Amino acid sequence: MQLSGVGVWSSQLRYGDQAEAAEAAAELEELGYTAVWIPDVGGPVFDAVDNLLRATERIVVATGILNLWMHEPAEVAASYASLTRTHGERFLMGVGVSHAPLIDSRDPGRYRKPLAATESYLDSLDAADPPVPAGARVLAALGPKMLRLSATRAGGAHPYLVTPQHTATARAALGTGPLLLPEQTVILTTDADEARAIGTDWLRNYLQLPNYANNILRSGFTQEDVDSVSDRLFDAIIAWGDEAAVLRRISEHQEAGADHVCVQVLDTDPQAFPREQWRRLAAALS
Repeated sequence: MQLSGVGVWSSQLRYGDQAEAAEAAAELEELGYTAVWIPDVGGPVFDAVDNLLRATERIVVATGILNLWMHEPAEVAASYASLTRTHGERFLMGVGVSHAPLIDSRDPGRYRKPLAATESYLDSLDAADPPVPAGARVLAALGPKMLRLSATRAGGAHPYLVTPQHTATARAALGTGPLLLPEQTVILTTDADEARAIGTDWLRNYLQLPNYANNILRSGFTQEDVDSVSDRLFDAIIAWGDEAAVLRRISEHQEAGADHVCVQVLDTDPQAFPREQWRRLAAALS
């Protein structure tokens, strides 16, 4: 699978009203976005994927990411086969190990050896009948070991909560060929106070997860940046401002080696579909 351009990463498309999700996905396709990405923190993720595929004709539907602790590989492979048989090869399966606090809160001690767990899961997807092709899956990858696995056992990597500098590091680790598909969070406001009111608690929640905090520390930020959600860290992770500011950040990822960038729009109401902002960004991109 080849993927370029700009996509939309949206929890609303996954967990919001599914009729509106279908309508929004159809509009996103018409607006020129090349993919829609949805998270997976529990529930029937393939029903949501099917809903979005049925509503569209060309756009790629991707999981960002399918939580490997929550889905048996044989069932995943069967769902992949059914979806591609019905809708063609428009489903990109992002797979990841999620985070210890989330997994262990439900099943204490289950989250261990994430790299080995990912390798074992990919072995099972390869052994399924039919298998999930390596080129039809990407891995949630931040650190060097998972990035190397993304290059050898998948079609590439889908880093989340990263900077363009991380994109450059990831491209160097992946080499040429594997897809690099980072997520970029954006807030369409030119008011710094409003941006921080919208984004600070959202970002703080992610910084409590060790995988993200450790990656940010590897990227040159300090523990004080993480603990305080410093302005320096906020501005590096979240692109805020007008459409031109967001497009500059997307371009920085692309210049650093990204094949495709998926934007996640934050707004004052985290449950609402940010359809007006999606329209504004699409107009600027065109």
